[in-house]
Amino acid sequence: MSLLSKLRIFSPTQSGCIYLQNGKPADCRHLIEGESTVKSSKNVCPGVIWERRNMVTNPPPKLHVVVPEDERLQKVKEKFISKFGSPPLFYARAPGRVNLIGEHIDYCGYAVLPMAIEQDILAAVSPNPKQLIQLVNTNPAYLDFTIAASEIHIDKSKPLWQYYFLCGLKGVQVELAEICARCERYIGTEGGGMDQSISFLAEKGKAKLIEFSPLRATDVQLPSGAVFVIANCCVEMNKAATSHFNIRVVECRLAAKLLSKARGLDWKKVMKLGEVQTVLGANLPEMLTAVEELLHPEPYNREEICQLLGITIEELGSSILSQNTQDVTSFRLYQRAKHVYGEAERVLRFKDICAEAPDEAVQLLGELMNQSHASCRDLYECSCRELDQLVDICLQSGAVGSRLTGAGWGGCTVSMVPREKMDSFLLNVREAFYRADASRAALERQSLFVTKPGGGAAILTEI
Repeated sequence: MSLLSKLRIFSPTQSGCIYLQNGKPADCRHLIEGESTVKSSKNVCPGVIWERRNMVTNPPPKLHVVVPEDERLQKVKEKFISKFGSPPLFYARAPGRVNLIGEHIDYCGYAVLPMAIEQDILAAVSPNPKQLIQLVNTNPAYLDFTIAASEIHIDKSKPLWQYYFLCGLKGVQVELAEICARCERYIGTEGGGMDQSISFLAEKGKAKLIEFSPLRATDVQLPSGAVFVIANCCVEMNKAATSHFNIRVVECRLAAKLLSKARGLDWKKVMKLGEVQTVLGANLPEMLTAVEELLHPEPYNREEICQLLGITIEELGSSILSQNTQDVTSFRLYQRAKHVYGEAERVLRFKDICAEAPDEAVQLLGELMNQSHASCRDLYECSCRELDQLVDICLQSGAVGSRLTGAGWGGCTVSMVPREKMDSFLLNVREAFYRADASRAALERQSLFVTKPGGGAAILTEI
């Protein structure tokens, strides 16, 4: 029997797990509360081997570890044995990630600039003699799960933690990072691939410019005069359980089609705003001008969209809207397109500043991050009151730039803080945001931390 048909996973994470088979991993991404990276015999956890600006073709590295020397791995091993009666065959790690800039534009065809962080997911893995997949999470809030390998089913209406693992299983037989982006869609989320890509492509000490179609990555050396601080606003938003995310995807798709139609293109073949720019041969400032000229700030309704495209309401629902946006009646196309083209331009400017390394690099990068948050808040409308409050506090506490990171509507901020201000920054944010609220104070320890670029996914075997 194959490893696929008799798998045990023990996942010491808040939620989520990793599945690997024959060095071909498929992951299911989730923000986690890891404490530290594991230690290998070389004292590093390197990222995927990759050729500069070429497609990724290599599996994650295999590292030999001395489990008793790593407290976290040792605890995982002991819990695995207590649950299943034997030690795991191997371990797998996948890093958390933070997007420094480039929010909600990967699924529009544009480059993003994330980095992996040191905090990670660990999974202990072993085959079992049954045709079963057994999943266990060390967090008791997430119940054990067992399913027959031949009966895998994912209920999109109930995005439970085990379904993220099963999404990976559905894509395990196919290509790495590009296809992993599609795995997430089994649970109903139409993401763009950034999360999966940085998990595979990450290298210690470096951020990455991630471009798509084809997938390629370029090193970005961050300035040494600043650190990045992650802060959780303590509001949770499960993008697979709501329609917020997919509504934005559909709005961008509709904006791309209306822009294409207005410019005389074959709009039926266009799905992404990036494709419109490519076909027109325009630059990003020209695309922003086109948005101003061709789209109106007032919301579009279904009838107006159908009239402009020359289609019926039924055709709109069957060929353009996604499953969980069938009931949406109002679409803000001008705002979404303006954010996407502006954010794409900010990503490229961020990369250029890092490469040029001017004396005022930290300040310039911070300004781009602030512009990004304002655009996410006002144009893409993916922020929330708590995120905006946290960003304001971070800026008042000494950050040169602060913005939401991730899908939004909750979750985390990332702030660029001058090194000399790091201690006072952390103290001020703790006092002003976390300790001012009892529910946040209870989560403070795992919600605010300094990080730096970490390594990518790896397979760990015990020496």
